[in-house]
Amino acid sequence: MDDQALGGQERAGFTAMAEGSAEDWAIIAGQFRHFAHGLPDRVLTHLKLLDGDFGGFPVDRLEHSLQTATRAHRDGRGEDYVVMALLHDIGDTLGSYNHPEVAAAILKPFVSEEIHWICQNHGAFQGYYYFHFLGMDRDIRERFRDSPHFEACREFCEKYDQAAFDPDYASEPLSFFEPMVRRVFARPVNSMYAKALEAEG
Repeated sequence: MDDQALGGQERAGFTAMAEGSAEDWAIIAGQFRHFAHGLPDRVLTHLKLLDGDFGGFPVDRLEHSLQTATRAHRDGRGEDYVVMALLHDIGDTLGSYNHPEVAAAILKPFVSEEIHWICQNHGAFQGYYYFHFLGMDRDIRERFRDSPHFEACREFCEKYDQAAFDPDYASEPLSFFEPMVRRVFARPVNSMYAKALEAEG
């Protein structure tokens, strides 16, 4: 195969995946591993977009995220839980109508089923505290009552999420959580790609 280089990076030679060779996919897999290592940086950069975005709340969305994570950390939660608490609203920028699902999709390869479920469904559970003021059903979370993760999600919202709007609360800075984010995102455990990458890495 001819060396297809652009900006110093070798490239596969196919124009359709059906034409790809093992050599092509070795190039792609090698560069994917390098790109994947930068995921924590991209996540942290995107989280910073919440800085200064109040949306009418008493604190901006970044402070809410930091406060939620700080409360979970000080309550003795594990790193994967704390990182979920930090990132639970990261989808606000691109998923204004489904932000929990956006955050949950980012986290899914790296956390347990329960922690993923909490993140994915926290919007419905958080609604218990305000949906009735907007003409919505505050008990919409009851549709999830049969889930084994119902109580865990209810507790997350009560203890950490809905309580994290205090302008006087002394949250830890984002730099405090950065090592946790890096550790959690270094260990994909629920990705269909993880096994292949481990075999080659």
